[in-house]
Amino acid sequence: MNLSKLALSLVALACAGLLAACGEKPGGSGDVIRIGSVSPLTGPQTHIGKDNENGARLAVDEINAKGLELGGKKVKLELLSEDDQAEPKTATIVAQKLVDAGVVAVIGHLNSGTTIPASKIYLDAGIPQISPSATAVKYTAQGYKTAYRVMANDAQQGKALGQYAVTKLSAKKIAVIDDRTAYGQGLADEFEKAAKTAGGEIVAREYTDDRKTDFTAILTTIKGKTPDLIFFGGMDPQGGPMAQQMKRLGLTAKLLGGDGLQNINFLKLAGADAEGVIASSPGLPIDAMPGGADFRKRFEARFGPIQVYAPYAYDAVNVLAEAMKRANSAEPAKVLAELPKTSHQGVTGPVTFDAKGDTMAGAVTLYEARGGAWVVLETVK
Repeated sequence: MNLSKLALSLVALACAGLLAACGEKPGGSGDVIRIGSVSPLTGPQTHIGKDNENGARLAVDEINAKGLELGGKKVKLELLSEDDQAEPKTATIVAQKLVDAGVVAVIGHLNSGTTIPASKIYLDAGIPQISPSATAVKYTAQGYKTAYRVMANDAQQGKALGQYAVTKLSAKKIAVIDDRTAYGQGLADEFEKAAKTAGGEIVAREYTDDRKTDFTAILTTIKGKTPDLIFFGGMDPQGGPMAQQMKRLGLTAKLLGGDGLQNINFLKLAGADAEGVIASSPGLPIDAMPGGADFRKRFEARFGPIQVYAPYAYDAVNVLAEAMKRANSAEPAKVLAELPKTSHQGVTGPVTFDAKGDTMAGAVTLYEARGGAWVVLETVK
């Protein structure tokens, strides 16, 4: 019996030592508060994945530098970053990994196709999830009280794009291509619906995937339909080659896309063939954002050019930190109770949430590629 008691005491002491070494109590409520960040950090979308991670990291570092106190105790935020490779299955694996690591919240994921399956993991764990960039309507339509986003959704963006194509670009015959991801297909569906409502005719609907780069067969089929405009629901690793192949095949149709194209990398991939391409991005242009110019200066001094979503990742972390302050705790249940009350004046603008967890700021900006840069056309609110 004495040996058993001694063994139990040693185990208890070992556990206490491990917790002290980590500087935290179970659940992440001690000196160190762990926050997850998930995006593709390898593969074709690495550039925008790192953009998200760096936006979140800048916010965490600035909050720590200012000092954060919860429950009368100084705490430090720690960002645990994971790579979901833009793959749904990998997303669920890393989501569970973060839950097991004791994170109290997650900033992410980047893609709708990874955010949606991962959201069930966070729901079951009772952990807040704030996505800076997942725009699929389904994400918040699931009714999960753990799911939030700080960017306009595809219903808002698709409507703006569909109306713009018909009313401003005078497109009568329209071809639609999507990459079969939750984001690409969802945005294309919303675009098609809005374009039809505005009086446009959809003459072709084609599909690819988010790994292919040869679209010759699809574009050849579309060319026979003589469209005025081609809409692509997908990301820049496919959009860049698509723009080049359209030119090689002699397609004169205008190429239009969403936020998956509206970044620096698309311009690099498409080269001279990017000229005249139009793409949208939820929110205001960076220099029109309330804190955009100052954010750009701080971010680019440390990480280089902004791709697209970094300001939203930054705001997502600050929204989370403010909820913690109001709760005076990092306990997920208490933070979740505060998130619906959010009224944050962020870099991207005011952040408030509706009953589903969607941001109530629904601006969408249209850009045109000119001379190797994105030029603002107009902002639709």
